[in-house]
Amino acid sequence: MHEKILVVDDEREIADLLEVCLKNEGFEVCKFYDGTEALACVEKGGLDMAILDVMLPGIDGFRICQKIREKYFYPVIMLTAKVEDMDKIMGLTLGADDYITKPFNPLEVVARVKTQLRRYTTYNRGEAPDGPAAEYDVRGLIINKDSHKCTLYGKPVSLTPMEFSILWYLCENKGRVISSEELFEQVWGEKFLDNNNTVMAHIGRLREKMKDSGRRPKYIKTVWGVGYQIE
Repeated sequence: MHEKILVVDDEREIADLLEVCLKNEGFEVCKFYDGTEALACVEKGGLDMAILDVMLPGIDGFRICQKIREKYFYPVIMLTAKVEDMDKIMGLTLGADDYITKPFNPLEVVARVKTQLRRYTTYNRGEAPDGPAAEYDVRGLIINKDSHKCTLYGKPVSLTPMEFSILWYLCENKGRVISSEELFEQVWGEKFLDNNNTVMAHIGRLREKMKDSGRRPKYIKTVWGVGYQIE
């Protein structure tokens, strides 16, 4: 079965180019130039991934991402022509897994699509590619690599594949302070840039889901100027 990818961009040349590149890789593409039509497609279900432009007529990409996360956990990549960090943080906070700033190389987009889908597929199948099944219990927070499930005091915590990978890596290195650079390069598999706020945004979303205070966190602690730690 070929994965079905939603592509939404009001710049027709970009949307058409992404459609061609993805179809050449064997993906099925649902392409739209308008946010309202794209949201209708989302609500029908059956998608495996979404690539969303931020600025769209009708409904913007942030809103579509937010609606996706109300029901689905498949990967979301945001496309933005803006370079402001707040736009990137906004998308990641709403549940996006990655963002790409225009102009971009379409081959880079395809590479990131494959990475995200590979992680998502592993998550759904409950596979543990890095070794045998394992579980961590951190003061009522239980994360299981084999089932890819997370619970807090017995209640399930719904995590995206990216959020699960971040939390697992921190638990796997419990007691050690992990820098943003190390966390990004281990989880995303890409080179970290100094102005990259991706990790911070995902940590913020994890804390929100775990009802963990940013000022007095019980689980993910910030060691200022160094990184993050689960004790």
